[in-house]
Amino acid sequence: MSLNYIKNFYEGCLKPPTVIGQFHTLFFGSVRMFFLGVLGFAVYGNEALHFSCDPDKREINLFCYNQFRPITPQVFWALQLVIVLVPGAIFHLYAACKSINQECILQKPTCTVTYILSVLLRICLEVVAFWLQIHLFGFQVKPLYLCDARSLGKKMTIIICMVPEHFEKTIFLIAMYTFTVITMVLCVGEVFEIIFRRLCFVRQ
Repeated sequence: MSLNYIKNFYEGCLKPPTVIGQFHTLFFGSVRMFFLGVLGFAVYGNEALHFSCDPDKREINLFCYNQFRPITPQVFWALQLVIVLVPGAIFHLYAACKSINQECILQKPTCTVTYILSVLLRICLEVVAFWLQIHLFGFQVKPLYLCDARSLGKKMTIIICMVPEHFEKTIFLIAMYTFTVITMVLCVGEVFEIIFRRLCFVRQ
């Protein structure tokens, strides 16, 4: 029986009951994760090593880099991907435990409402992640960063640091914003598809 639960859960995660949901899974699972895993590492992988300040001392570079990046973009986006997947995973785990097929989700009112709530929660999580990304990274990576070094207890109050590959990072930021917007649009479209198909099923 447990193998059937795992099979139903696996099929539910890979094949949602809506066409837009299936496209979202393909887009989310393939394009977005590939873009982050491969290109993200290429752009941000050695950022801390090439981040340099004047004076170029290791402890100053580390201090200013931690101020420049409270959290590294790769970690933030990886957490975003995992957290956004949680509502859908919980729903499909519930459906698997109740032995509910994907075809039956849109036929049972309780399952339909629960699935819509999971999609709406996914949208809310994407909106929060979008806002946090703006707050943490902005829309542009500038070539110079002014580091507030007063807490170091030295005479210098402002240290000028150079950000490596700032133009590539700006392009990558815009791409990640675009992916988030596309994901939210797909989720909204999925909600409308669910409502439309549910109304068509009720009329039959």
